[in-house]
Amino acid sequence: MTLENSQTTSPETAIDTRFALARAIVQEAGAMALDYFNRRDELIIETKRDIQDVVSIADRNVEKLIRERVAALFPEDGFLGEEFGHTAGTSGYTWVVDPIDGTAPFVNGMPNWCVSIAVLRANDPIIGVIGAPCHNEIYAAAAGKGAKLNEKTLTLDPSRTIRNALTGIGANSYVTPDFVASMIGQLLAEGGNFIRNGSGALMLAYVAAGRLVGYYEPYMHAWDCLAGFCLVKEAGGWYHPFPTQGESLTKGAPVVAAGPGARRDLEKLAGLA
Repeated sequence: MTLENSQTTSPETAIDTRFALARAIVQEAGAMALDYFNRRDELIIETKRDIQDVVSIADRNVEKLIRERVAALFPEDGFLGEEFGHTAGTSGYTWVVDPIDGTAPFVNGMPNWCVSIAVLRANDPIIGVIGAPCHNEIYAAAAGKGAKLNEKTLTLDPSRTIRNALTGIGANSYVTPDFVASMIGQLLAEGGNFIRNGSGALMLAYVAAGRLVGYYEPYMHAWDCLAGFCLVKEAGGWYHPFPTQGESLTKGAPVVAAGPGARRDLEKLAGLA
């Protein structure tokens, strides 16, 4: 039995019930992932596209858990996960999940990883929940309800710019080394400084929290960024729209997000201005 009847439940209630479920799931999934992290020497590490693109049974089992929890209450919802792909739904809602974003830091014993859960409605990210178990932090946002880090409301400071704060940068083998060097060089030439921690989803959460003033990655997937986009927007920031219609949802695209004081510079850095 589903938790709601999509024909009779109001849109606000539909969001509220999914938001509550996403927050509950991220805690359970985060606990499972943290247990694997603490036993990571036992994991068999595999590679996907290249030797830097790694995966383990932890990623797969955490995604299975999330899929099972969503299907139990919202079987008509769609689901896109990094490890097992896309299952279409009929409700108009789609869950977009990265069970462990930052697998490379995860398997190497660093805390820069997270569980990322987004929910789309009409192609827009209306729910974003990111759990960082090593830091005991949960970032949660829903459309029109603001963003929080644990119980603290997040509101971005417009006085922070690329020149007086840090910008997050992402890179992977989809982008040439020369392009990455060029974008970092441009940021430095404009008086900025950068950080890269191995988890794009977590760095987007840091933008929402004001720890980073912006984030740019030339090629990223929906499961890495959509939860963070909801967080950034609800905290008062901006993001460049990600293509979520049809097959575009499963393909990569540039990801750009910023606080209000850094939007113009991030648009320029990404070639959007």
